[in-house]
Amino acid sequence: MSTVVNSRKVAVIGTGFVGSSSAFALMESGLFSEMILLDANQNRAEGEALDISHGLPFARPMKITAGTYDDLVDAAIIVITAGAGQKPGETRLDLVKKNVAIFRTIIGEIAKRNCQGILLIVANPVDILTYVALKLSGFPENRVFGSGTTLDTARLKYLLGERLSVDARSVHAWIIGEHGDSQIAAWSSANVSGVPLSDFCSMRGFTEHDQNMEDIAEDVKNSAYKIIEKKKATYYGVAVAVRRICEAIIRDEKSVLPVSSIQHGAFGIDGVALSMPAIVGKNGVEKQIPIKLSEKEQIELRKSADALKEVLKSLDL
Repeated sequence: MSTVVNSRKVAVIGTGFVGSSSAFALMESGLFSEMILLDANQNRAEGEALDISHGLPFARPMKITAGTYDDLVDAAIIVITAGAGQKPGETRLDLVKKNVAIFRTIIGEIAKRNCQGILLIVANPVDILTYVALKLSGFPENRVFGSGTTLDTARLKYLLGERLSVDARSVHAWIIGEHGDSQIAAWSSANVSGVPLSDFCSMRGFTEHDQNMEDIAEDVKNSAYKIIEKKKATYYGVAVAVRRICEAIIRDEKSVLPVSSIQHGAFGIDGVALSMPAIVGKNGVEKQIPIKLSEKEQIELRKSADALKEVLKSLDL
């Protein structure tokens, strides 16, 4: 029996800080007419559904309810944020064993139901859990991908925009690799509206390029840790990233976004999920984009892939 996908329906599994913030951002987007919220704590899901619904008179008509796995069957996108949160002093990879166990249950329930929508993995460590979701679901690769370094890339653009006094939307630069400690700022392909980044920096009076790039890359990498130290969790930035990815899918925008998906040989990397720019549209990840990388960046990218592969080896998949 085939399932007809309702392109106006989204589901969010996990209504903690990230899930509820993502649901709120999706409500405000106007992309959907129906949203299902699921959580291991049914009361929490019901409470979030009510709270977000009370804003609908100021937004666009939409039905927001707490539901069950049976309600997900025709959802166009299933956003999975469920999992243990990252604690102060804990790396994203420290979370892996706890969250893989949670994913076995969630993905098992989804796989039973012939869902034809896209699985958007947001829970951390996102690259590992994207790989796990793909293997456990049996879905085609284009329909299972992670939010990856979409937020890290936004952080990079924001910091460069602030440093250079230019609109962050005019900054074209990527964070690639792991969404985590081994991520790489792809400086070789960075530009501001077509002007190479080093040239634009010189125009703005910055000449210590290597040191500035190192400082900014470190700031991006440590952003989450800094926020967690100050307020215990990060959720607004990733919620807007989720909204952006959903927009690209539902509107079939063919937008290029740095999402986490399985690699097949680019830069010598194979059989692991990590972030590279990819065309995202109604079918999910349609094509990965090979970007220009220096030899050093390529080596760092392969190291990032190797770090993730070591974690995957420890899992019984």
